[in-house]
Amino acid sequence: MKIFKAFTSLALSLFILQANAQTEAPKGYSSGKLVLADNTVVTGFIKDNIRKDASLVLLNGGKEKNYNGLDLNGAEIDGSSFVCIRGDFFKVMVNGDLSFLQKSSNASSKPTYSGGEVMFISGTEGKTGDYFIYDNRIHELKLVSKKNLNALITGTFGGYTPAIDKAKAAEGNIAGLKEAVEVYNGRNGK
Repeated sequence: MKIFKAFTSLALSLFILQANAQTEAPKGYSSGKLVLADNTVVTGFIKDNIRKDASLVLLNGGKEKNYNGLDLNGAEIDGSSFVCIRGDFFKVMVNGDLSFLQKSSNASSKPTYSGGEVMFISGTEGKTGDYFIYDNRIHELKLVSKKNLNALITGTFGGYTPAIDKAKAAEGNIAGLKEAVEVYNGRNGK
């Protein structure tokens, strides 16, 4: 009888541990979802290797699968959204007609394979941490720098004065453009 109770207790403990393992993220993983290049959405636990090598690892159903920025349109990890453009990951700070993005990876030196041939991804300009404005309507990515800031302000906001004024009020603080993009996206008559 003692053996039966011990066995039952052990089996119950293993069942509870297995149930917890399916709902709690394993060490080094976070819950999230991926939007694949064909717009299929896959959920599971994600290991973030974005800064390291412009990739993610998805753990789903006990199986791991690696994805790089070319395999994905985007990802959501622990509430943070990322969009993938030309192999690079960008953290979405603001989304709308215009998106304000921060570069999170550098895929420019990452090799890919086409059959037996090794090719290198061209990636995007700029470095990790740089800010960008992405026009979702025409799929145009613009690096924001102190050199091009004034031209970018007048050319990006289509003459919408409240957004231009907000951008100029940021006084060269590139991260401050986030508010100008929000104002532009909130305009009436979009």
